[in-house]
Amino acid sequence: MPAGSIEEGLSQAKEIIGKYPREQRFLLAALQDIQKHYNYLPREALALVQEHFSVPMSRLYSMATFYKALTLKPKGKYVIKVCDGTACHIRGSSLLVEELQRLLRIAPGETTTDGKFSLETVNCLGSCAIAPVMVINDQYYGRVTTAAVGKILEDLEAKE
Repeated sequence: MPAGSIEEGLSQAKEIIGKYPREQRFLLAALQDIQKHYNYLPREALALVQEHFSVPMSRLYSMATFYKALTLKPKGKYVIKVCDGTACHIRGSSLLVEELQRLLRIAPGETTTDGKFSLETVNCLGSCAIAPVMVINDQYYGRVTTAAVGKILEDLEAKE
């Protein structure tokens, strides 16, 4: 949960969940909104979802592990996704991943110890024309080179 008391964190989750009717067809959308707010699915929030939608916790865990967009582990402030689809792979996306691993000292699927960065590889980002592509949160970076990776990270650090 973000900084602040658990009650504050739960009030945000309650507000998110409360926007949805108690129909199971809204379950995934509610989980996505919680994920967007917290950058992961906190256990306490899942308990509220379970109660609101009257579903077994096993179903929530099943969904959270099935959908790649959902996660049960906290992610970094900046989630870096490197496309490894065919066009990006051919144009050197694996080199970008190697450079990010070197600079951040984490592997894909991990988060830096300071909680700033998470690194992921994805099958396709749908931007083949500007391959290789990297997305950080909602910002797309096209035709990325290994030389540009360090500068991109420096610019993010400068925003802090």
